[in-house]
Amino acid sequence: AVVAREFDHERFGLIAIMAIMTAPIDRPAAAQPSNASAPNVLALLEEQARHDLKRLNYPAADWMPATPGADGKPLLDTLIVGAGMCGQTAAFALLRDGVRNLRVIDRGARGDEGPWSTFARMPILRSPKHLVGPDLGVGSLTFRAWYEAQHGAEGWDQLYKIGTLEWRDYLLWVRAVAGVPVENDTALIKLEAAGAHLKAQLRGPLGDETVYARKVVLAMGRDGSGAPRLPQFNSFDAASTHTRARVSHSMDAIDFHALAGKRVGLLGAGSSAFDNAGTALEAGAATVTMFARRTHLPQVNKSKWASFPGFQNGYAALDDATRWKCFTYIMDEQVPPPHESVLRCDSFAGFSIRFAEPWIDLHTHAAGVTVTTPKGQYEFDAVIFGTGFDVDLLERDELKHFRADTLTWRDRVGAETAAHNAEAARFPYLGDAFELQARSTSASPALANLHIFNWGATMSHGQLAGDIPGLGVGVSRLTQGIVRDLFVAEQAHFLAKLHAHAEYELKPTRYFVPPGTVEPGIE
Repeated sequence: AVVAREFDHERFGLIAIMAIMTAPIDRPAAAQPSNASAPNVLALLEEQARHDLKRLNYPAADWMPATPGADGKPLLDTLIVGAGMCGQTAAFALLRDGVRNLRVIDRGARGDEGPWSTFARMPILRSPKHLVGPDLGVGSLTFRAWYEAQHGAEGWDQLYKIGTLEWRDYLLWVRAVAGVPVENDTALIKLEAAGAHLKAQLRGPLGDETVYARKVVLAMGRDGSGAPRLPQFNSFDAASTHTRARVSHSMDAIDFHALAGKRVGLLGAGSSAFDNAGTALEAGAATVTMFARRTHLPQVNKSKWASFPGFQNGYAALDDATRWKCFTYIMDEQVPPPHESVLRCDSFAGFSIRFAEPWIDLHTHAAGVTVTTPKGQYEFDAVIFGTGFDVDLLERDELKHFRADTLTWRDRVGAETAAHNAEAARFPYLGDAFELQARSTSASPALANLHIFNWGATMSHGQLAGDIPGLGVGVSRLTQGIVRDLFVAEQAHFLAKLHAHAEYELKPTRYFVPPGTVEPGIE
């Protein structure tokens, strides 16, 4: 970790190379504990955290009745798809509230949930180190507590920002201490309605399985909100052998070591583009040339301003027109890459940016890749699309059975307004607990039991389902809504339980009146 108390902008380019980026080149390693007794201290912290959870009566008693689904087996109360930061925190919160008949699945192997060890190629997080969320307010489960147990209070003071793999390891630690059950290497293949419930086909290590659930939470991250944005060019054949060998998207599993000594072209100038450029350069790429449509990089991250409790709690209560204006403004302004990422690339002589020069054609061939811009042609050995993700949740296979019935922001703002910001118009229009909403009364009642807890929630709720600053607010809103809905769905059961409740408080006293008897003097 960087150990400067005061961040020195001029020195950071060197510091980043010397202190943050450690082997392997394409994945920065988590910082090693500086406290010689760290394993013992961490074990003590785990013991304290488990005791703190017991003090909070965690996990709460299971209060939902076992109800058979269409297959005769008990319905899952909640199926959570995705065990990254959002998915595991949602499961933790539901267990805290006594929703214990749940399953959490993730298609990745353990440690590969979320982007942290896969396509998030920044060495440090973009958020400040003090943020909380996955801990659900339990002090002994905060990142700070975990870090101080290994590096001491002085280590925390000296830490600049959280290492990407440190954050992954911290999340795995919270999951273990909180006892969040995760089924890795398990994917959601198909999702459809089964009356008011949801039928999910899963594929895991033991093969295919069909389960029925009252609620499904889709917590599949930014990439789970749509698909990688892949530009189209007249000469670009995505299926050719040359393309597969030479063209990648920033979320792909890229062999950066194979780029040593190569010329790399990179389309896009956002955060992921810079992170991939830096990783390629550190792996030995001879040159990385970045191309941007803009004449300069965006300068202000408007979404940082929106990371305070008033906005996080109040945004969803604004009217549609105001919410639309707010987030389309943020999207139009775009987010600048972190200055750390820019300095990381700028420390290499082989790095350059060509502003106001979009790609208008791309052709792969045996010798490399030819990129055409309005200003000329360039030859590269490989190219990377740092073009981010398109939000088009309803085009994902998981939701194809619900496409026609699902309300989107286009339906709310109208075709003319939507035409000016097509991507924003594709976001689903969600209810107060992140649930999908129907376009008509003829839609399946199961639609409202499908909750979108990923980037697709942004237009409706703000940045509460993917970015660390808003996670605590978002997961509280999600789980409170799920708990409410589960209770309401079984209200007859609970009313009967209320009438049957017979815990006689005064039985040990002389004032106890046995049930069925008549008190003297009452007649």
